[in-house]
Order: sequence, then C-alpha cells, then structure tokens
Amino acid sequence: MPKGMQEQVFGGELHSGRPARPLWMAMKRGMLGRCPHCGEGKLFRAFVKTVDKCAVCGEEIHHHRADDLPAYLVIVIVGHIVLGAFMGVEATSTLSTWQHIAIWVPLTILLTLALLQPVKGAVIGLQWAFYMHGFGGEEDVVEPHPGA
Repeated sequence: MPKGMQEQVFGGELHSGRPARPLWMAMKRGMLGRCPHCGEGKLFRAFVKTVDKCAVCGEEIHHHRADDLPAYLVIVIVGHIVLGAFMGVEATSTLSTWQHIAIWVPLTILLTLALLQPVKGAVIGLQWAFYMHGFGGEEDVVEPHPGA
C-alpha cells in the first residue's frame, strides 16, 4: 500500500466497540482459499466444504453462513460473461446452433466450477470482517417464520 494510506475497514470500533477487521484483505484471503484471519491456513477441506477451524491460528470457521449467496453471485458473473461473449460472437460470425452449443455449454460449466470456490471464500471473508454469523463470538439467533 502507498505510504500514508490505510486500508479501509468496516464493522469495527465505531459500530460495536470491537477492533476493525480489514474487509478487502479478508475477502482476498478467502478468494485464495486461505483463512480470512491469518491468511495462512486452508479455508476448504473439499471443493466447497470449509474446514471447521484454521489449523494455523485456530479461527473457527464452521459456523459461517454463506448459504446460496456464492452460487447466486457466480450465476450473475458467469451469465454476464457468457451472454456478452455469445452476443459478440453471434454479431460477428455465422456459427451453427451446434457450434454455439459446443462452445458455450462447456465454457459455462468451466467458468462456474472455476469461480464457485473463490466466490464462496470471499463471502466467508466478508462475514468474518463484519463479525457476522458467529465470527463475533455470539451465536446466531434464528427467528421463527411469522407464518409458522
């Protein structure tokens, strides 16, 4: 970082009395599959299964609640990339339907698989930086549905 510049942090002392955590650093570490706290330990034990806690710093990760957000974000990202590329190719060439299928279906699958783990790691990093879903030491309170 350039001299005199500090990383912007959120969710810290002004809001809760807790020390601020660097949002972008935590998200970057998560995207790289590393612990959002120390950046050293592995975040995933399988493709999108997180470790229960960091083997290096002991940060508990099992309680994160990424849920479906990573999948939704990947759909939006891949959809924009593939649709934009498809429209560009369609406007400049005369490919048959089968040629389009042979290009865009594998590309969509590969992009989705390539982005799912980094996006989930970034979401976990965001939750850690904002002290969300157990990362602040408190338990999540699940409110019952009003219609239940």
